[in-house]
Amino acid sequence: MNSYTRYVLRQLFAGMILVSAGLTCIIWLSQSLRFVEMIVNRGLSAGTFVYMTMLLLPNFLTVILPIALFTVIVFTYSKMVTDRELVVMRAAGVGQFGLSKPALIVTLLTLVFGYVLNLYLLPESYRAFRVLQWEIRNTYSHVLLKEGSFNPITSAVTVYVRERAPDGQLLGILVHDEREDGAPVTLMAERGALVESSKGPRVVMYNGNRQSVGENAKLSILYFDRYVFEVPTSNETLADRFREPRERSMSELINLEDAQGINENDWGKYKVELHKRFVTPLLGVGYAMVGLACLLYGPITRRSQTMRIVTAVGIMIGLQGAALGLENIIAKNLYLLPLLYALAALPILAGTIMLIRHPKAPKPSKSSRRSKLKAA
Repeated sequence: MNSYTRYVLRQLFAGMILVSAGLTCIIWLSQSLRFVEMIVNRGLSAGTFVYMTMLLLPNFLTVILPIALFTVIVFTYSKMVTDRELVVMRAAGVGQFGLSKPALIVTLLTLVFGYVLNLYLLPESYRAFRVLQWEIRNTYSHVLLKEGSFNPITSAVTVYVRERAPDGQLLGILVHDEREDGAPVTLMAERGALVESSKGPRVVMYNGNRQSVGENAKLSILYFDRYVFEVPTSNETLADRFREPRERSMSELINLEDAQGINENDWGKYKVELHKRFVTPLLGVGYAMVGLACLLYGPITRRSQTMRIVTAVGIMIGLQGAALGLENIIAKNLYLLPLLYALAALPILAGTIMLIRHPKAPKPSKSSRRSKLKAA
């Protein structure tokens, strides 16, 4: 590895880390806003929140890495053109693939990491995320009853707590239950606690009363020393939870006939997800070849840099948009699956051809040579 390759590799690696980290933080912050409700209403701890959002990182990186690779290659080589570094290297006899060698090395490493993400890390992390999300939404071990406010446990059950003691006791409890049509029930107690039992979460209350309205709008009051209110829970179990295509392992996507819980009418989505995991890393290679071809093809001049960059960005955006559009179309028309691979292969082949068939600088004409001799 010569000094030029090492020099450019350092810039590309540093750029990949910075751009990937920046884009990841932006997407992570935007996506984490979806979990604000869990923090406010369900008392999600900071550690659980961070762990939950970190499980989404492989899902973000599959989209970020190809874009970050393209951005870093275009920026680095454009800067080298502006500083005349590529002009000097080309004048020293370095060929097209010699100039693009550092970018190709980074592209190959990104391709390998992309396949690790898509084939293993993505389904495993997204499955863990969905399981954790289901547990938080369907169990009440994470519920935090806020003091001095009405806490909606479900759409029909509301709990009010005046104060929470340091030992976990709830003081001044009010529970309003509207699950039975036409017969709402209101419970009030001096103190109590929210506990988990084998049969589900319960609110245990002491020294209170139970008020209900029966027939003819008659109010009945029952005083109690101890009362247990069973908090309503979902009948759905974790085993019954429907798993999305992104949660399925490669073996499940390949053998759809043996996978459980998949309707034959939805097989198109799962087939697209299977092939998407193979194609997405290749799109990153295509973006890299587009950037290299646009910046290195033909004579390198400062005048044409802006147009070259705009052209490369336009092609990349077009390829990304086409990939997103094809996913929805192919899910309903599986015979169009080869188009997904064609879309990934086209920029790679076109970029390689442009780098191989680099036009040589035109030879000076006789008149120009004579004028140079006269000037000398």
